[in-house]
Amino acid sequence: MKQATPTLTTDWQNESSSTVRSKKLSWQATTTRYMWYIALALIAFIVLCALVPQWIAPYSPVDMVADRILQAPNAINWLGTDYFGRDIFSLVVYGARDSLLIGFSSVVIGILVGVLLGTVAGYIGGILDTIVMRFIDILMTIPGVLLALAIAAALGPGLLNIIIAISVSAIPGYARVMRGQMVSLRSRGYVEASRSLGASGLRIVWKHILPNAVSPILVMGTLGLGTAILAGAGLSFLGLGVIHEIPDWGALLSQGRGYLTVAWWICTFPGLAITVFVLAINIIGDDLRDRLDPQSSYL
Repeated sequence: MKQATPTLTTDWQNESSSTVRSKKLSWQATTTRYMWYIALALIAFIVLCALVPQWIAPYSPVDMVADRILQAPNAINWLGTDYFGRDIFSLVVYGARDSLLIGFSSVVIGILVGVLLGTVAGYIGGILDTIVMRFIDILMTIPGVLLALAIAAALGPGLLNIIIAISVSAIPGYARVMRGQMVSLRSRGYVEASRSLGASGLRIVWKHILPNAVSPILVMGTLGLGTAILAGAGLSFLGLGVIHEIPDWGALLSQGRGYLTVAWWICTFPGLAITVFVLAINIIGDDLRDRLDPQSSYL
């Protein structure tokens, strides 16, 4: 009996530890799932605001009410009013359109150009690979935000110019990842088999390599969307963004910074919209990364 007691105790401790670990993992999985649903709902709502703001905003963003200037949040103006008497909630809803347009357009252009450069450099190789990647290395020596700021300052303010600036700053990352994928996949057995059967290089890339190389690009694009939104808001805050009667979120922040001590709501709610959208995108991006590449979650 004396010899059996330690064994029973050890078995009980192992079972107890296993139960605690199982409950902890179950709780984490449940929490992650609910966070994913909440993030998806927030993104869907903000995208809906960008697509059909007139369905959601209670007032026109250009309506100025003289007797409601700098009103704090109340039952009529849920998020208050600015120094022109415009409704802040309506401005935030309508401002989502340009903010999201900048983010999505920049990511799409950055992915298309980066994937093209990385594919050409990685599959063809040789001197072309050296030239393309040295150019990418030069761009990557400059911080992305600083590069976007320099390009936007050179091109001037405007929607197209800010999209170009953010896209160019995003291209090197996509190109380098895609080039690494191409170098890794071009020597695989199924690629060599297709090449031996007489398939053209374009067909091999399109049918066999790109489908297997797209996962990290999708993850980067999802996470990069939040970065693009932040970059667009930053450039608009500095006066290099969209020149429009309906300001985007960054421009709203810039317009309200002078009233921060007397009308905190002008800056707070556009900033909260940026924060919520970026956090939601990061949650979706992290989940997508875990699904497409589970090993990366442990790195």
